[in-house]
Amino acid sequence: MVRGTRAELLAHLAEAVGAVTAAHPARVAVDGPPASGKTTLADELAVVLRVQGRDVIRATIDDFLVPRARRYPRGEYSAEGCYFDAHDYDALSRVLLDPLGPGGDRRFRHAVYDHTADTVSSPPVRTAPARAVLLFDGVFLLRPELIDRWELRLLVSASPEKLVERAVVRERRVSSPGDVERRWRERYLPAQQLYIARDRPADHADIVVHNDEPDRPVWETR
Repeated sequence: MVRGTRAELLAHLAEAVGAVTAAHPARVAVDGPPASGKTTLADELAVVLRVQGRDVIRATIDDFLVPRARRYPRGEYSAEGCYFDAHDYDALSRVLLDPLGPGGDRRFRHAVYDHTADTVSSPPVRTAPARAVLLFDGVFLLRPELIDRWELRLLVSASPEKLVERAVVRERRVSSPGDVERRWRERYLPAQQLYIARDRPADHADIVVHNDEPDRPVWETR
């Protein structure tokens, strides 16, 4: 394991992206629990890669949720529902991951759902340069349906108490602390435990980032 500065971590991740050799865009998964810091890390890595001259496509699993009316058949706080029912993996592969992968035409859409408005989204089709980088953040990205869709797999982790603490701060404008804590402790954290038990994401990750202290992260390269 290596402990370093944020800048050192980002330089290491950018080097790992640069080492990917493929005739199509490099598809990079930034996996991790809610509030682990994966979205922030992906955004920061995108800045570094763009400074290096790479075309970066930023996308997130939140834009591949199923509509709210179909998302909770097992209940709003169901961990199994979070793992099994929340996301449209067929659409994710069809409109984004497969077009950017081997044999794809590089014509993609980065979203199928607007999670703010809870409506279907249909952004314009774009064509990615062959040397583009897809930085895709989200939960459950190293599950069997997606595991072979990535050229580089990053896993961001933090302790359960740190996740809850961050979530309460992050969601304070839209939910009470009690509601946020209940959602994390009853739905999101048990869903991550289910994911770990079923799919062993750490075993498949190329780089694991321990992000309890974002300014002094610890990482290990597999």
